[in-house]
Amino acid sequence: MPSISIPTPIRIAVIGAGPAGAYTAGHLLADASRPVQVDLIERLPTPWGLVRSGVAPDHPKIKTVTRVYERTAADARLRYYGNVELGRDISIHDLAGHYHAIVYATGAPGDRPLQIPREDLPGSHAATDFVGWYNAHPHHRHLTFDLSARRAIVIGNGNVALDLARMLTLTPQELAPTDTADHALQPLARSGIEEVVVVGRRGPAQASFTNPELIELKDLADVDVIVEPAELQAALALPQDSLDTTAKRNVQILRQYSEQKPTGARRRIVLRFLLSPVEILGDRRVSGVVFVRNQLVADGSGTLRARPTGERQTIQAGLVFRAIGYRGTPLPSVPFDPERSVICNRAGRVIELDGRIRPGEYVVGWIKRGPSGVIGTNKKDAQETVRAILQDIQSGQLLQPKDPTREGAHRMLASRCADLVTYQGWRQIDSHECSLGERQGRPRVKLTSIQEMVQIASSPAPREAAAPLPQTPPQEAPHPEQPRPQTPPRDSPRADPPRREAPELVPDSPTRAVSSSGRAPDF
Repeated sequence: MPSISIPTPIRIAVIGAGPAGAYTAGHLLADASRPVQVDLIERLPTPWGLVRSGVAPDHPKIKTVTRVYERTAADARLRYYGNVELGRDISIHDLAGHYHAIVYATGAPGDRPLQIPREDLPGSHAATDFVGWYNAHPHHRHLTFDLSARRAIVIGNGNVALDLARMLTLTPQELAPTDTADHALQPLARSGIEEVVVVGRRGPAQASFTNPELIELKDLADVDVIVEPAELQAALALPQDSLDTTAKRNVQILRQYSEQKPTGARRRIVLRFLLSPVEILGDRRVSGVVFVRNQLVADGSGTLRARPTGERQTIQAGLVFRAIGYRGTPLPSVPFDPERSVICNRAGRVIELDGRIRPGEYVVGWIKRGPSGVIGTNKKDAQETVRAILQDIQSGQLLQPKDPTREGAHRMLASRCADLVTYQGWRQIDSHECSLGERQGRPRVKLTSIQEMVQIASSPAPREAAAPLPQTPPQEAPHPEQPRPQTPPRDSPRADPPRREAPELVPDSPTRAVSSSGRAPDF
């Protein structure tokens, strides 16, 4: 096989520092001898995406997965650039001038609408907005939610729906030691919600809850979990021995809930099945939801589908959340499939609408495969994309940047965005938040203002050495990837980003075509 001229180091830009982007960087850098450099570019000042702004505050163990990402970030071959957004501060053309490969890891920032009458009434909300609000996401900090209603309806049968049900029913004592946003603590603690009805269009065996999320409802301090035995039995259209392990366990847990007698707790979580919303009721604000009852019918492949019957049921409520899934949104100049709401790709390689591969462009995570799986699913997904990148490095199917140096990319990014946040800047934000939290007996007090984050990140670094990273093994996260909100402005929008000279960096080693042995490096 003839030798291939491969530039080294290979410079790769990963757009998005959530789990998908972090796992991609980790796989690329897994081999210490691999001549690869990664720049992780994130539109927020803070990294780790949904682990920071999607995982529920009462799930601190799930957030320990960031220790894996921190070990990746400690690699000298990785640089983090926060507060930089593709399409606002930089373009694909800018990136192509400095990187051999671009990986899109931007998640699925849109929510799926119900597409029913009066969905936009006050009191009807997307789960993504509520999750971002109580998780201190900067783009949701100004939202308000009227929690004075006695009953709330959560439409959806996934982990996000259960997150909302828990957050709406936690006691002030349960909320106090969490990293819930300061602006959400008092409204949640003083909430008038007495009952949360979680409604799914299919049966309990088809619900997408993970077992831990479902079973932990019993541990809530002042909540009865209600499942009507007759309704549960009627909704089980398949014999239990035909279900997968997760579905079998979910059915067992639900049976246990159905057999429990209410204790008279202050709040209730009611789990309902085989109901699809057809109309939201109300004049000036939500007053209820009309549902049609479904039945499960096998299609030609044997898959059970929810089919509406003629029976309708109205549930009165003053608050409705839709948690039925998420949608990817297009990126500038990147081929997009509007039907699936993903970037057009083949096994992680970006393709044109006619199927031609776009050399040097890749995609990973929800914007690649659609909104499915848990946080850990992104690890395997990233392996597939990285495998494609390494194959294309060997075959020379990369971009041909004019200036593939680390300092050149840094100057470009700094000239496009005056408020870059480096990884050291993020560590200062992290330390500041943890320090605020320590005073209150909480993991952290999250900053919600981008301007304040930038100010903290750019303050003089402390003289003392950074604390070593924790060595406790992280818990695999049984939680769905949560999207980041769609195209919101910064705290202070600007039409044209100011330009400035970038600080000088230590130059990279000269780019070379082959390794010191005269052969192409083994990727």
